[in-house]
Amino acid sequence: MQTWHLTNVRPLGGAAVTVTIQGGRIAAMSAAAPPAGAVVEDGAGLLLLPAFIEGHTHLDKTTFHEADWLVNTVGPRIIDKIDHEREWRARTGHDAYAASLAMARAFLAAGTTRIRSHVDVDTLAGTAHVERVLQTRAAMAGLQEIQIVAFPQSGILGRQGTEAALDAALSLGADIVGGLDPCAIERDPVKHLNIVFDLADRHAKPVDIHLHEQGSMGAFSLELILERTRALGMEGKVVVSHAFCLGDIPEGERDALLGQMAELRVAIATTAPASRPVPLVAPCRAAGVTIFAGNDGIRDTWTPYGSPDMLERAMLVGLRNNFRRDDDIALAFDCISGAAASGCGFGDYGLAAGARADLVLVDARTLAEAVVARPARRLVVAGGRVVARDGALVV
Repeated sequence: MQTWHLTNVRPLGGAAVTVTIQGGRIAAMSAAAPPAGAVVEDGAGLLLLPAFIEGHTHLDKTTFHEADWLVNTVGPRIIDKIDHEREWRARTGHDAYAASLAMARAFLAAGTTRIRSHVDVDTLAGTAHVERVLQTRAAMAGLQEIQIVAFPQSGILGRQGTEAALDAALSLGADIVGGLDPCAIERDPVKHLNIVFDLADRHAKPVDIHLHEQGSMGAFSLELILERTRALGMEGKVVVSHAFCLGDIPEGERDALLGQMAELRVAIATTAPASRPVPLVAPCRAAGVTIFAGNDGIRDTWTPYGSPDMLERAMLVGLRNNFRRDDDIALAFDCISGAAASGCGFGDYGLAAGARADLVLVDARTLAEAVVARPARRLVVAGGRVVARDGALVV
């Protein structure tokens, strides 16, 4: 792979440097000029950011790529959304490959080179969605890294055969075992978590559990998740997505749970929605808990909202957490960058020699301005290769 130099760029708003890219990685970052005759891309004094990470989405469900607007008539409860989606999917013959590929490419154009996607596995679709997103992952190889969570959106216990489908999905290449509301949806938290963690143990895979449950119910489920994490020695291998309960239980109880999570290195994925209590970034970080961000669904049967622009998600994290100072807004950006890399286990990340050359240039003076203004992506580099200019893919 060709060696080239990205000159006159300001990492996170600092002094201008030249980034030397070799073999798809950052070889050096320095103030020195490139040698005569070198291949050079002039960064024009633009702000240099590490490429973004989408830590929690559902690539297989989106209708973002479709010409027609999906009129949303779903009911208010979680189970309403689950049942409505399953019926819609069966009725329309939704193509999870076309959906996930279009969304993955839209993410790439906007500067996201790593994605964790939850992908439905159930008794109607079987492993079909996982197979389709595996095709998308193959199509994006070298440009984007996609983690696949085998996700039982309709639950496991009430639909006989789902456990076997999850087992098959993991054998096909899904990276992570998913779970869902052990009490509120499954109504038998011990049995549900036994299945999820047994699958993780059998396949030597990490776990990522959707926990929408609020209040004491959610805290109880979270305690059970932490117990199993400790008992099975799965420190650093568990993510709790949403964890709404941490936003509406007493602070003392919250802090005790955060202390356990920090000890066990259990991370939190948040979408920072305005409609629910959420785990706040500052208390999580103060406790030593990794918290990162994602969109959740994007223009699907659950919601008309969402965007493949992770700077927008960082802005929404900032708004939800009342971040106003520039150094606080940097924490919101960390939720789609360094913290997301740590929480999801994406390696070789960042603006340092040796890291994979996944880079974004934007016309902003500071990191805070980039998050708030969300300027167009002037250049996106993935694996050392220019993949987008001015918001449009060139691959």
